[in-house]
This record gives sequence, structure tokens and C-alpha cells, in this order.
Amino acid sequence: MIVDGFDLDKEIPLWSVDAGGKVIARMFAFTNFKQAFEFMTLVAQYAEEIDHHPDWSNSWNKVTVKLTTHSVGTLTKLDIQLAKAMDTFAFQVKQD
Repeated sequence: MIVDGFDLDKEIPLWSVDAGGKVIARMFAFTNFKQAFEFMTLVAQYAEEIDHHPDWSNSWNKVTVKLTTHSVGTLTKLDIQLAKAMDTFAFQVKQD
């Protein structure tokens, strides 16, 4: 699926897209709560920097995320940017 000039299957292959193409989602699983919390902290700091925030929840070692740009009611490059950063942060946390 192409969104805002991005091929989502190539750019963020681990994310799923809702049927309407307005929301992307992913569940991240970590070894423990500490890793999940470290991931969420990195994401929170980055989200503040770009002024774009995830809809998410945490349960022990899992973080479930949905991204959309609420102000326009669909996906934008900010969602793709944040998703890619989250993939990177998850990889970093799992390597520590």
C-alpha cells in the first residue's frame, strides 16, 4: 500500500495497515518489563521532538501501538517516520 509517497510494505514491513489505510499497528514484544519501559521511554522522547504521539498500551513485556495523524484523519509521513524510529528503538533495546 502506498501512503503519502511511501510503500508501506517496503518501508515498514512489520506493521499492519487497517482496511481503510488510515491506521498502522504493531505489537512489540520484549524479554521483560524493563526492556518494554526502556523502549517506551525512547519513543516518548522522540515523539516529543517531532510533536507526533502514538496511541499505545503496555502489558508487562508487550507494547501495542497504533499510529495515525488525528488532525487529518489518516496516515502521513509523520506516522511512517515514527514507525521506522520505533522499529529502530526496539532493535536497540533488544541488543542491550
